Amino acid sequence: MSEISLGRYLFERLYQLEVQTIFGLPGDFNLSLLDKIYEVEDVHGKGSFRWAGNANELNAAYAADGYARLKRISCLVTTFGVGELSALNGVAGAYAEHIGLIHVVGVPSISSQSKQLLLHHTLGNGDFTVFHRMSTNISQTTAFISDLATAPKEIDRVIRTAYTLQRPVYLGLPANMVDLTVPASLLDTPIDLSLEPNDSEAQEEVIETILTLVRRAENPIILVDACAARHDCKPEVKQLVELTQFPVFVTPMGKGTVDEGGVSGDLLSDDPQLISKITAKLAQGKTVASRFGGVYIGTLSKPEVKEAVEQADLIISAGALLSDFNTGSFSYSYGTKNVIEFHSDHTKIRQAIFPGVKMKELLQQVISRIGPVVKGYKPKPVPKIKMINTPAPKTASLTQEWLWTKVSSWFQEGDVIISETGTSAFGIPQTRFPNDVVGISQVLWGSIGYSVGATLGAVMAAQEINPDKRVILFVGDGSLQLTVQEISTMIRHGTTPYLFVLNNDGYTIERLIHGENAGYNDIQPWKNLELLNLFNAKDYESIRISTIGEAEAIFSDKKFAKNSKIRLIEVMLPRMDAPQNLVRQAEITAKTNEG
Repeated sequence: MSEISLGRYLFERLYQLEVQTIFGLPGDFNLSLLDKIYEVEDVHGKGSFRWAGNANELNAAYAADGYARLKRISCLVTTFGVGELSALNGVAGAYAEHIGLIHVVGVPSISSQSKQLLLHHTLGNGDFTVFHRMSTNISQTTAFISDLATAPKEIDRVIRTAYTLQRPVYLGLPANMVDLTVPASLLDTPIDLSLEPNDSEAQEEVIETILTLVRRAENPIILVDACAARHDCKPEVKQLVELTQFPVFVTPMGKGTVDEGGVSGDLLSDDPQLISKITAKLAQGKTVASRFGGVYIGTLSKPEVKEAVEQADLIISAGALLSDFNTGSFSYSYGTKNVIEFHSDHTKIRQAIFPGVKMKELLQQVISRIGPVVKGYKPKPVPKIKMINTPAPKTASLTQEWLWTKVSSWFQEGDVIISETGTSAFGIPQTRFPNDVVGISQVLWGSIGYSVGATLGAVMAAQEINPDKRVILFVGDGSLQLTVQEISTMIRHGTTPYLFVLNNDGYTIERLIHGENAGYNDIQPWKNLELLNLFNAKDYESIRISTIGEAEAIFSDKKFAKNSKIRLIEVMLPRMDAPQNLVRQAEITAKTNEG
C-alpha cells in the first residue's frame, strides 16, 4: 500500500502512540473521517482500534481527559460549530490541568469555505474560522488544514505538541480532504516525542545551586503536585525520594503521584553501599520504607503535616499548581525561603527563575549527582498518619469521616480512583492510597459532572492496559445528574467500574458555601439503583448502603473486590454531612466571595 487517506494517516499516527479509543460524536462534517477509524489494523498486537460513541460532546471531552491521564494522550472528534462548541468546557479543563488531548474537528469543505456558503452549523455570516479562533485560547497550538502537501507534517506537529507539552491542541480537517491520499511511507518515521534539551550552561548553574542547598539543609522535605504526574516525572520523583529519603508530601491534586505505602519495610542505615542497594531495589520494582508524610493543604492540613512542611529548612517542590482549592485558599506558610521549584518549562530557586530549564531532564541530572551529597543525611521521621475510626455500632448511619477512612483498607495496588468536584474531592485526601494508584480529580478547573465522563475514559484505558485494573468513581448525587448518560457508554463497551454515588440530597458543597436551604441547591431525587437497568446493563450489581454495618459488609466481600461486573453503590449520607476539609474550605470560600 503506497498511499493512504489523510484521515487514516491521522488515526494510524495515534495508534502508534498507544491510543486505541477515539471519543466524540458523529456529525455530517466528520462522517467520512470516522470511516477511517475502522481501517486501522492491529498490526502491532495492541488490540482493536475503537470508536467510543459518546452521548454528547461535553461528556466526550471529559472522557478524553480521563483516558489521557492513563495514556498521556487522547483524541476527541467533533463536528464543526455545534459539536466543537459543546466540547469546549471539557477542553478548557484539559488545558487548565495539563492534559494532552487532540481535538479534531470535521469542518466544511475548502470550496464551501471559499464560497462563504450559508451552511448549517455556521453563524450565517460566511465566517468559517470563528470557532477555530475561539479554541485558540484553550489550545497549545492549532492547525486548520487546507494544503494536502503539508497536512501530514501539520498533523505530526500538533500530535507532538499535545504529547510533549501536555496541553490540548486543535486540528480542523475539511470534509473533502480526509479521503485524499498521502504517501504511506510517511508512517515509517515515528513522530519525534523527545523534549527540547535544556540549556546545558543554565542547567549546570541550577544543579550546582540545588546541590549546595541540599548539602546545607538539615530538615528538607519534598512536596509533589499534579504536574509531576502530568509531565511524566513520577519515575524521577520516586527515585529522588528513594535516594534522598527526605519526607515526601503531596497536594490534593498531587495525590497518587507518589507511593503512599511502601512494600519492603527496610530501614536505611549508614551503610556505604546505600545508593547501589536502593538502585537494585528500584530495578526490581521494590521500594524502601515509605517516606510518605501526608497531604499538605496549607491551613487545612492535619496539624502534624502542617508542622512538618512549614518547619522544613528546604522545600523541593515538583510540578506545583498552586490553585485555591489545592492550597487551602493560598494558605501555604513556608518557614523558609529555600524553595526549589521544578516545573515543566522552567525552574525557580528562591527568587531566581531559569526559563527553559525543564523538570524532567533536570531531575534526571540531579538524581545522578545527589547521592554523595545526601550520604550523611539521617532520615527524619515522617508524620504518623492515623487511619483508625472511632468504634461505632453497625446500625449507626454512615458519615463522610467514617467512609473516607474505612475505604482506604479496601483500595488495592494499581487502582484508578476518581473523585468528583465536591465532597468527594475533599474527602479523598483523607484516604491512604496503596502503591501504584492513579488518582484523578479536577481540583483546578472544577467542572461539576467531570468525573463521570472521566471515568468512562479511564476505564476504557484501563481495559486496554490491564482488564483486572479496577476503576473506582466517587460522585455526588447532584453531580451525577449532569453527565449520567455516559454510564450507558460504559455498559456499551463492557467496562466494569465501581460507581459510588454519594447521596446527600443535592449540592452539599454549594450549601456549605452559600444557601444551605436555598432551592437552587436542591435536585430532583432519582431512583439511582435503577440506572444500570435503565441503560440496559446485563451483568451488573446495584447496592444501597446507609449504615456502617452495610458498608463493612461490602468492603469485606471478596467477590465485591473483584471487578467482574459494573456496580453502582448508592451511599446514603446526611444532607449537610461533609469532610472537615470541605467545611473549612467552604467557610474560607464564602468569605472570599463576599469580599
